Amino acid sequence: MKLRFFLLPLCLLLLLSAGGGGPAAAPAADPVREIQDSPPPSAPAEPAAPEEPPPPEPTTATLAVCGDAMSHMPVTNDAWNGERYDYARIMAGAGPWVEAADYAVVNLETTLSGGPPYSGYPAFNSPDDMAHDLKALGFDLCLTANNHSLDRGFSGLSRTLDVLDEAGLRHVGSSRTQEEFDRNTVVADVGGVSVAFLGYTYGTNGIPLPKQHPYALNVFNTDYLTTLSKPDRDRLAGDLEAARALDTDLIAVMIHWGLEYRLTQNRYQEELADFLFEHGADIILGGHSHVPQPMELRTLPDGRQGFVCYSLGNFISSQTKPDTDVTAVLTLELTRDNETGEARVTDYAYRPMYMLHRPEGTSPRFELLDIHAALESGETGDALRRKLDGALETCHAVFGEEGDRSI
Repeated sequence: MKLRFFLLPLCLLLLLSAGGGGPAAAPAADPVREIQDSPPPSAPAEPAAPEEPPPPEPTTATLAVCGDAMSHMPVTNDAWNGERYDYARIMAGAGPWVEAADYAVVNLETTLSGGPPYSGYPAFNSPDDMAHDLKALGFDLCLTANNHSLDRGFSGLSRTLDVLDEAGLRHVGSSRTQEEFDRNTVVADVGGVSVAFLGYTYGTNGIPLPKQHPYALNVFNTDYLTTLSKPDRDRLAGDLEAARALDTDLIAVMIHWGLEYRLTQNRYQEELADFLFEHGADIILGGHSHVPQPMELRTLPDGRQGFVCYSLGNFISSQTKPDTDVTAVLTLELTRDNETGEARVTDYAYRPMYMLHRPEGTSPRFELLDIHAALESGETGDALRRKLDGALETCHAVFGEEGDRSI
């Protein structure tokens, strides 16, 4: 009995181990085949090359320039409106062109020595309202170095600068102190282009520089009391070197020079202009002739672009000699390449102006007219139209007809 019960379980165990009645085992995986059948891994993507930023846009700005602002007594008397001296009315014709510029400069050829009484030629002293109205018209800087700067002595020169300060007008060419003289270069932001302005005069109408204040006026001739023919080249070169050290984009020299009532520059002006350009000036803005003289944009020997205007004539005055009533508002286009940092005068244009003198006893008597606007108005009589046509011909003959346009 015991043997039979032991053999039965053993038989069952042998049957099961032989595969009868159980599931088949799964075949073993082939690692070599799995590697061969797998897709190759993809290569990592190349990073996109960064886009180069576009070159910076150039900075373009405009500088407006006007001639000699004078107030002979007929002009001073005409400016009086019963309450104040209204020069804004007289100068209004130039307003749109001065206001449109990023910066505007003018030669103030008078003193503001206090008054009344006031005076005209030969020893000028004008009302303070003139400075405030120049500022209101849109001017930013006055040249105060000219042959009338010492008409009322050092006190008159000093008060003139005080009044300009009060009006918010910067000034160059004269000084109240040695410290002011030592930094007598005006650095201006002209629409994003930096410009260093220097100012000079050829002489003083025979008035010596004050012994106690030799710094009062920037006189460029060493013989300013006699022959007016020996420029102080060492001083000019030194001043331009100091201006270059300021690292501005451009350097402008405002200068009182030449012969009165001549429609062309002389050799002395040409040689002095060449010297100023050679020593770093980019722009030369002249005055004193009281009549227009030529302007030109030229390529300098070192590759820079230089601009010279020998004279714009009178801005306002009551002078009656031929062409003393003809002028213009000059506009210079200044461009700085913001890749290279180089700046230059890239264009220029002028707007012809005419100083209308109405007959004595007429009120108002004096008015600066935009010649094109006056001719296009259709409101001018035959006599005035002939004067305007003649003034326009003078502008074209002296300045060049190609410049009579807008920038």
